[in-house]
Amino acid sequence: MDRRRFLSRSAAVAAGTAVVGGPFQGLAAGTAHAGTNRAPGADAARGRPGAGGYGPLLPTPDERDGAVRLHLPEGFRYRSFNEAGSPMSDGTPTPGKHDGMASFRGRRGKTVLVRNHEVNGPVGAFGNAAEAYDPACGGGTTTAIVDRYGNVEWSGVSLNGTQMNCSGGPMPWGSWVTCEETVNGPDVGPDFTGQPNTKLTQKHGYLFEVPSDGTSSRVPIRSAGRFAHESAVFDPITGAVYMTEDNFGFASGFYRYLPPVTPWIGGKLRDGGRLQMLAVKKRPNLDLSAGQQPGAAYDITWVDIDDPDPAFAPGTTNDQAIQAVGNQGRAKGAALFSRLEGAYYQRGVVYFVSTQGGATPAGDTAPDGFGDGRGQVWAYNTVTRRLRLVFESPGSAKLDLPDNVTVSPRGTLVLCEDGDGDNFLRGLTVDGRIFDLARMEPVAGDAGAEFAGSTFGPDGHTLYVNIQSRKGMSIAVWGPWHKGGF
Repeated sequence: MDRRRFLSRSAAVAAGTAVVGGPFQGLAAGTAHAGTNRAPGADAARGRPGAGGYGPLLPTPDERDGAVRLHLPEGFRYRSFNEAGSPMSDGTPTPGKHDGMASFRGRRGKTVLVRNHEVNGPVGAFGNAAEAYDPACGGGTTTAIVDRYGNVEWSGVSLNGTQMNCSGGPMPWGSWVTCEETVNGPDVGPDFTGQPNTKLTQKHGYLFEVPSDGTSSRVPIRSAGRFAHESAVFDPITGAVYMTEDNFGFASGFYRYLPPVTPWIGGKLRDGGRLQMLAVKKRPNLDLSAGQQPGAAYDITWVDIDDPDPAFAPGTTNDQAIQAVGNQGRAKGAALFSRLEGAYYQRGVVYFVSTQGGATPAGDTAPDGFGDGRGQVWAYNTVTRRLRLVFESPGSAKLDLPDNVTVSPRGTLVLCEDGDGDNFLRGLTVDGRIFDLARMEPVAGDAGAEFAGSTFGPDGHTLYVNIQSRKGMSIAVWGPWHKGGF
């Protein structure tokens, strides 16, 4: 959508809130099936077309080399590309740990993909270290121009020298905002890996903007907070960037950043705005990571973060630093979530995922970290300031630790799993039905491999998705989408 059409539509939405509400508006209001009250035995139907699915998953060879990397329904095909270590068009070896990703319309029918690489530690920057934000750090983003079948026209570095680039979000003016899921820096003690931060030259834990048609300025947006960012989405109605926090061992928060100038001026997100954190009205510090009733809903407010970009005194531990921004909000009553990861915006509603939210289902064990459930999906209406539960996993067999999320042209959510066993791409239909789209063939020597970065191409023909592992790669999937929930 070009700028004029987007502004026109945004004005219409702001003027009449009756048109606000994404495809799950009815489900979030409790008028359709919720995951926690489905009938016994409903799982048996979730792979069939009548339940939104496409049929049983079959081992499917990769069009690139014939190896079986995915199990897909009959009629679906895929091609992998930009495998870790393979040379990109600019001569740089493709970094690993492919993660969050977004698609943009390119020239001559091509798709532009901007892709994160969640690399941690002082391992050195990929690409030209002289251009890196921090030459010691190996995270960042790469950009690839591909066709509908995963054939690469060009690929190269678009941001380097950052760390733990987990997810982010596409901005409607044509940029990808990438998020650092860390607060490492020379002022912070060793992180969960035990590696010292003394080699780092910059503070980390920020948003960086990457234009889809170029490279990043590598200047962080510090006023948007220094915390374990996961995802970011823009709402033209409020003019805010909504952000999730994935704080594995501690409570996480849901944030919004109010930029000082609308991003339409200059076509970029500017530093110097206000950072706020979500709180539930009249219920300070409500723990929303706990199990919820189907259709649970809350009226919310926002509390200011007074020091969004803290610098830490010598001796500050990583555990202390990673909670510093969130603790400011919780001191004012901000709500508690468990591991907020993927987020997606549509028509005045922000959908976001709590990876370990919910009660521990019968037959499952509580995962490590903060939160005992197998996942929740929340919907926040930016106009009514109403937060509703869309779905809570009743067990790992149905949905196991959802992470990145996107939406199909038909309105079905695509959820990337980050579970302990087999990892799936799951679909969640607007009437609350879960079905399987893909299962990952286990990656040899990397039990932690997972799906990430799912995004449909601009014309809806292709679903692009990443395998996040040490030997990561991107994949293009296409097939008879019209036969099921997507």
